[in-house]
Amino acid sequence: MLHTYLGETIRFDIKYKNRTSIGLSIDGYGNIVVLAPKKTPDERVIHVLEGNWDQILNKIKEMKKRMEGPQEKVYENNESFLYLGNTYPIKIVQDIAVIQERVEFEKELLHVYIKHLDKNKIKQLLKRYYYQRCKALVEERVFHYQNNFKTKPRSIRITDSKTTWGTCDSNFQLTFNWRLAMAPLEVIDYVVVHEMCHMVHLNHDRSFWRLVGKLMPDYKEKEKWLALSSWKMTV
Repeated sequence: MLHTYLGETIRFDIKYKNRTSIGLSIDGYGNIVVLAPKKTPDERVIHVLEGNWDQILNKIKEMKKRMEGPQEKVYENNESFLYLGNTYPIKIVQDIAVIQERVEFEKELLHVYIKHLDKNKIKQLLKRYYYQRCKALVEERVFHYQNNFKTKPRSIRITDSKTTWGTCDSNFQLTFNWRLAMAPLEVIDYVVVHEMCHMVHLNHDRSFWRLVGKLMPDYKEKEKWLALSSWKMTV
């Protein structure tokens, strides 16, 4: 079915079920399914759709962006980068007198201080900034949760991994992905807690997940954020 509202048209399907309320479902491709009680009038379905119109459109746009994949960065003024779960524009400050080339977060901007305009150098500076921030944030959060564990990590390292957010080996050496600096602090907390729990249970058995759930009852929401947002955590 098609419905147009406020100048936007969406396609949706209706599935009638033995239920008491109307629910909306949007899959990974942006397809909308309305789950409705049997014999629900079309007018009622439309009313629910229009009541959630902005949320539906935003979700569809997000799905389309995910399918397109990350856009290639150009490293120019006002280009947006993720930091702690929010997007901020970069401001390039090019000055031959710059003593130390660096990135600093100031006044809702990621300032890139650089001697000469060089896109590869800007990329390197941003990546180094995320490494440094991830290291500081992870160490702080490990210290925050340490009272929940008898064992202390032997070391904490930041690496560039394409497959994992963190690891804990049998020697209690913790490793974290530098891209975590782009995630909200509560998501960083989840990854930290997850790996610290491996100091108690090396495998992902029931005891492990019970411990994770005890320390962070809503950990599945954090996993969901990573699953939905990891595609845009790029430099």
